[in-house]
Amino acid sequence: MGQCGITSSKTVLVFLNLIFWAAAGILCYIGAYVFITYDDYDHFFEDVYTLIPASIIIAVGTLLFIIGLIGCCATIRESSCGLTAFAVILLLVFVTEVVVVVIGYIYRARVEDQVNHSIQKVYDEYNGTNTDAPSRAIDYVQRQLHCCGIHNYSDWRNTRWFKESRTTVCCKPNISNCTGTMSRPGDLYPEGCEALVVKKLKEIMMYVIWAALTFAAIQMLGMLCACVVLCRRGHDPAYELLVTGATYA
Repeated sequence: MGQCGITSSKTVLVFLNLIFWAAAGILCYIGAYVFITYDDYDHFFEDVYTLIPASIIIAVGTLLFIIGLIGCCATIRESSCGLTAFAVILLLVFVTEVVVVVIGYIYRARVEDQVNHSIQKVYDEYNGTNTDAPSRAIDYVQRQLHCCGIHNYSDWRNTRWFKESRTTVCCKPNISNCTGTMSRPGDLYPEGCEALVVKKLKEIMMYVIWAALTFAAIQMLGMLCACVVLCRRGHDPAYELLVTGATYA
């Protein structure tokens, strides 16, 4: 019965190490996605510390690849030293991911205040040129989120651009001959951008939080299996090798 439990734990542990390699790629992808998306929305959200969770999960993803390598080698060779190091590193990464979750929730709660503080300034600076960063940011957000103005298209009335041109830049793509004038509101997106930008940024932060929680749970299982193998190895003289011919560390 004990040998069956050990073999099962080792098999699960090897499988988890393969998952760690996949997780490393997924975490790095999510972190990179957050950085790229932040670059598109950075004029609406000036707090760069929001990128801390993304930076941490990229570092964790890189570390997970190394952990998977250590775990596979230690499990197959049944190295007490290797398995101990594996369990300790997993514990440290687990704690780090809990920190990511906490920081993610803190900054997620601050998204709305940050956007409210910044978005009016960005619209005031709009001049319609592609070389101007705020103008590119507004054009991108309105095009991607299908929105117009801060709360609705009428907010353009308070901008320097509208006072000079008497038009908005919120035409729906399926409307031909749209001039952006407010006399034809049906040509414009009805929904404001502020709420949609907040929603988008909160969704991105939730990707980070859920990724950290998911892989933290997997790492907890990995630590449990490593502890089972280590405990049985020290107390069971009939300990069975997972791979025939492997040598003790």
